[in-house]
Amino acid sequence: MRCEKLKVWKRACRLSCEIYKTTSSIKDYGFRDQITRSGLSVPSNIAEGEERSGVKEQIRFLNYSQGSAAELITQLFIGIEIGYIEKQKGLELINETKEILAIVSQLSKNKKAVLKN
Repeated sequence: MRCEKLKVWKRACRLSCEIYKTTSSIKDYGFRDQITRSGLSVPSNIAEGEERSGVKEQIRFLNYSQGSAAELITQLFIGIEIGYIEKQKGLELINETKEILAIVSQLSKNKKAVLKN
């Protein structure tokens, strides 16, 4: 898989694992399911896009990954606010998600530049 060469994919996979670990004791299964699914979507969409042959499709899946990252950040903020996620841990996860989002955004811009040339 081409995605295995991407550091951002590896980081996003580790982030998803951390989300699962951090939320494993949350009894609100709807919340837990939603936050783990959005966390899982970040690396999954990076991977799916990297395996696509067309640059436009690759960009589309990077955009999905960006949307999932934004969703995850929102859910982490809510999880902190309602007491499901310890504040310090939640802020660390938010920071990591924002860094991953920035890298994915840059990757998407780089691919768009290839299309223009």
